[in-house]
Amino acid sequence: MTTELTATPDPGLYGPDSVSWRVHADPSMALAGLRALFLQALHPLAMAGVAEHSGFRADPWGRLFRTAEYVNVTTFGTTAEATRAAARVRGIHRKLGGIEPESGRPYRVDDPRLLLWVHCVEVESFLTTAVRSGLRLSRAEQDAYYAEQLTNARLIGLSTAPASRQEVADYFASLRPELQATAPARAAARFVLFPPMPTRVALGTPARPAWVGLAGLAFAMLPRWARRLYRLPGLPTTDVGATAVGLALRTGLLAVPEALRHGPHVKDARARLGLT
Repeated sequence: MTTELTATPDPGLYGPDSVSWRVHADPSMALAGLRALFLQALHPLAMAGVAEHSGFRADPWGRLFRTAEYVNVTTFGTTAEATRAAARVRGIHRKLGGIEPESGRPYRVDDPRLLLWVHCVEVESFLTTAVRSGLRLSRAEQDAYYAEQLTNARLIGLSTAPASRQEVADYFASLRPELQATAPARAAARFVLFPPMPTRVALGTPARPAWVGLAGLAFAMLPRWARRLYRLPGLPTTDVGATAVGLALRTGLLAVPEALRHGPHVKDARARLGLT
């Protein structure tokens, strides 16, 4: 007589009961990702690394998709998939460095201070945008999200990171004297707002105005101090209407059936765990 062993499905690094699943599966994530790009660019050394090594000008859509893929794999993939994805990123980071053009300061992409900046920019953007767009999370749940994301911080090589709303706010306050909108940062912001599109798409479809509207809303979702650093004419510099538009956008996206709204990573994770 044989006994059949049934393997327990791997929930991954967080699992379906986590706040991270709720935030990263929310329709506001596309908006949050763009907000993170604008905010990340305000650190001169981080911006130099993006400009020199990310290839965002040659392949802007590819960079956005690769970033989204990494977040999805580490959130919804198996533990092994998340670990492999992080190892690949760490391997790439170890090889990259350069000189920030305006100050002449050297940098390395795997510098823990730069890794911490990118981590905090991303998780703060993901959470803040989701909440402002209508995802209901208590303050305790928001703190729990930051605590959960310590796992992701460790994956990229950090020993610790801010783990609550207050710690994240204190971190940004401490970094503000170092932040500035360098010429590369302003150029990157304009590039995000007006990325290259095939002529037939830009002129023959509503893709261009739709993208400008989405990117403009992401910029308006930035903290006021960050918007003021950019000083880009024609872009919003107040909070008026940004939250209302974010709420409207998320409400409209929530009307789309889940089968169409959720990407393959969420669907695969739910199927793996037997969730309906």
